Amino acid sequence: MSDDITRLVGAWKALWNGDFSDVDELIAPGVRVHAALADGGDGSAIDDAKAMTGWVAQLRGPLPDLVFDIEVGPIVQDDLLALRWHATGTYGGGFPGAGAPVGTPVDFTGVDLLRVRDGQIVEYWLNSDMLLLLTQLRVQPAEPSAV
Repeated sequence: MSDDITRLVGAWKALWNGDFSDVDELIAPGVRVHAALADGGDGSAIDDAKAMTGWVAQLRGPLPDLVFDIEVGPIVQDDLLALRWHATGTYGGGFPGAGAPVGTPVDFTGVDLLRVRDGQIVEYWLNSDMLLLLTQLRVQPAEPSAV
């Protein structure tokens, strides 16, 4: 694995573990994010380093000790990197709709696919087990609205 890939993967993991110090070098302006967000958004509003930092910080707010570890990868093909990660932490409160008590342990996994250009992430696809996380946090589904 090249030093550039090692640096990029290390900075990516550090970002998700709450270290935002390299985000401006890591995330390209105009980055394209493909993800189902907890607020129902599709990720299109995350289009630069500042927005990426905000999104990560928002996730970490109710899970302040969340730790991401890479289990598989990076698998490299052309300008794409694939990573399987595992996250563990403790619920600290404040997740909308959560019924779990503070201190509840959480444990979930996901896969990141990153498109890289000139040492920066220009596109990101996220596939995470949010259902498992929401179940652990005891988030109840919203009542369907009358049509």
